[in-house]
Amino acid sequence: MSFFPKISFQYEVEEYLTKVFRNNELITALGTQEAENKYQSLLSHLSHPPGFTTVRVNTHLASVKHVKKLLFEEIQKQFKGLHVPVLEHPKLQDILLIPVIGPRRDLKKHASEVIVGAQCGYAVLRGAHVYVPGIVSTSRFVKAGDLVSVYSDIEGKCKRGAKEFDGVKVFLGNGISEFSRSEIFSSSGPLKGLGIRMIEPVYLSPSFDNVLPSHLFLQNLPSVVVSHILNPQPGEKILDMCAAPGGKTTHLATLMHDQGEVIAMDKIANKVKKIKQNAELLQLNCIKAFCYDGTRALSVEKREDKQEGPPFLPESFDRILLDAPCSGMGQRPNMAYSSTLKEVTSYQPLQRKLFTVAVKLLKPGGVLVYSTCTITLSENEEQVAWALKTFPCLQLHSQEPHIGGEGMQGAGLSLDQLKLLQRFDPSAVTLQGMDINSLQDSREDDLISLANKDCIGFFIAKFIKSNSK
Repeated sequence: MSFFPKISFQYEVEEYLTKVFRNNELITALGTQEAENKYQSLLSHLSHPPGFTTVRVNTHLASVKHVKKLLFEEIQKQFKGLHVPVLEHPKLQDILLIPVIGPRRDLKKHASEVIVGAQCGYAVLRGAHVYVPGIVSTSRFVKAGDLVSVYSDIEGKCKRGAKEFDGVKVFLGNGISEFSRSEIFSSSGPLKGLGIRMIEPVYLSPSFDNVLPSHLFLQNLPSVVVSHILNPQPGEKILDMCAAPGGKTTHLATLMHDQGEVIAMDKIANKVKKIKQNAELLQLNCIKAFCYDGTRALSVEKREDKQEGPPFLPESFDRILLDAPCSGMGQRPNMAYSSTLKEVTSYQPLQRKLFTVAVKLLKPGGVLVYSTCTITLSENEEQVAWALKTFPCLQLHSQEPHIGGEGMQGAGLSLDQLKLLQRFDPSAVTLQGMDINSLQDSREDDLISLANKDCIGFFIAKFIKSNSK
């Protein structure tokens, strides 16, 4: 039940992906028609938001039960008494799931229009209000207090300040403008703050703007799974190689009961600042964040005894998380993917450089978890095949919890090896909307099962480094 058009790609990228999802191994296993159906289903899913909002509870500060009660009251307030449940996950006991209501097909469109940028639009589809920097254009006579219909400029072709736009736009719902057009596009510089308060979004998700900020962290379900699979223990030394904005970093610190050391690295200074802010907000003290390029994190010379940060000596870490920079094709919603084929294929060599450093920094007997939020073979299963061939010291290991599907065929891995991998594939479930009636009729177990599948596209592999040299 597709509400939005399928995600669109540049021609070369579309050709590339078509070959990936029609590879010989896959066609032999599934048949041509089934493989094609799965691929087309995936493209439809990617343009729609996941069916659930996932929040991770900061169990360092509060119990899940306590936060669940507070969150339920907040959602009741936001949804004006509409009964939407807050679910606990049986295998991920630090997250809460809120079903997303929508798409709502009966919303009336208004004459006054506001066009927002694609990224702002995707945030609105996941529960956000519209902030002024995200507004690209408005109708001529929009005033503060006006009821407006909000659209996303998914191709990025609307000129800032335009009074009308006839290009490709996607309806996101209705809201109330907090400012007039002249205030939004003031010559004295752009305003900040809330621009449109969404009152009738196409997808009804709670807004988390200033909602229990030290108790909750908005995180996609597979991103939470990753930290559980790494399974850090109190007192260990952990490396999060590409850590920004710090969701997984803070989760690792929480799982360790803030005892030990979590080293977080990112090569962009503003992102490192964000990691530090998140650690402070969640009151976690064992995190040390450094602005550093992970590909250079291995020291070839003796370090100063007092040196805390990178580069590090070989075999310095008990466990390493490499949530690698990737093409990001698993992110949802995304209706128009703008990267070129050159950009898409640039990630594999970078990931291999980072992986090579990670293997050298890991202690014998240590755990390395590799993850991406993309759907390609080259960044996922092919990387596993390469790693096993390149590093005889690595063994592929089973994952707990195993919530997603197994790995995808096409990289030459055995069926047993594929079963050890975890690929979250949104096309594993039928694209369906959720209205309040079907929600009330659903069993909790069925909703949890749906949440496990109707999430972003994601990939996880777990390795253990053998003790033998």
